[in-house]
Amino acid sequence: MKRIEELIGKDDLVLVTGAGGFIGGHLIAELRGKGYRRLRAADLKPLQQWYQLSPDVENLQLDLREKAAADRAAKGVRFVFNLAADMGGMGFIETHKAECMLSVLINTNMLLAARASGVERFFFSSSACVYAAEKQTSAAVTPLREADSYPAMPEDGYGWEKLFSERMCRHFTEDFSLQTRVARYHNVYGPYGTYDGGREKAPAAICRKVIAAKASGRQEIEIWGDGEQTRSFMYIDDCLLGTNAIMASDEREPLNLGSDELVTINQLVDIVEDIAGVKLKRRYDLGAPKGVRGRNSDNTLIQAHLGWAPGVRLRDGMEKTYRWIHDEMRAGESERRAVFRA
Repeated sequence: MKRIEELIGKDDLVLVTGAGGFIGGHLIAELRGKGYRRLRAADLKPLQQWYQLSPDVENLQLDLREKAAADRAAKGVRFVFNLAADMGGMGFIETHKAECMLSVLINTNMLLAARASGVERFFFSSSACVYAAEKQTSAAVTPLREADSYPAMPEDGYGWEKLFSERMCRHFTEDFSLQTRVARYHNVYGPYGTYDGGREKAPAAICRKVIAAKASGRQEIEIWGDGEQTRSFMYIDDCLLGTNAIMASDEREPLNLGSDELVTINQLVDIVEDIAGVKLKRRYDLGAPKGVRGRNSDNTLIQAHLGWAPGVRLRDGMEKTYRWIHDEMRAGESERRAVFRA
């Protein structure tokens, strides 16, 4: 597996879009930890709303759906990690399909800006939502291979945007020699991300619900669906390692980046209850958004190309995530500020 240091020099200017969000904030922190200092971070949110903020990084509030903003972000840049998107968990993407699809403007503008600026390599964060729903109808799902994205029938809205943007990356490589790399993220979780407000994903939402139930004494939790739908969840450390490795690799085709540890949502709740030291009554909302019946990552290709696949145990990652959300909730959301990295 190639290391990112073999591709990107310490004097190269690197852009991370979506840097005020969950994965982008962690990626900036990871690159800083590797000694990179010529970093540019861009996000739509005001800086005070970023989950992690590094004062020695060029932090820009930009709406990358606007071409001029994308041009500003890419100016002088050699490497781009394009993580910016209007997205969230199933409760968001099932009810905001048009907004999710408008993220195509971000990738379109960023690809055009990268080409104009002479960017050497461009990373695009795609999603497991590109896979056809008909292959995800059973809780005992066959792990999804990269080839399963065609014939195309992805998640409506968000999945179509991601699949279309993957094709744009391919054609910018073919037509304009812009080197692109694509990772299909599978349910990334961890600290310093959204856990309420409607955009949170299942691991963070369940942590929040368990913490709230324990603190209130209600001893009850609402679960969307019947709890027997299955997923795999990838801890942020694996996501960062895989993102950098795919960026540095020679593989031009999209690769799955996800854990293959399959669990039901009920089992995920079991894990969080165990961490919290509580057992709650479960109330199932069968009418709530719940997505496909089952989804898991086939890691054959990433193992073949990188000699590695995500391996952080769900129990270990969830404990770290739970502790962070617990501390945030105890402190109060009104007191939350961006974490400054010295």
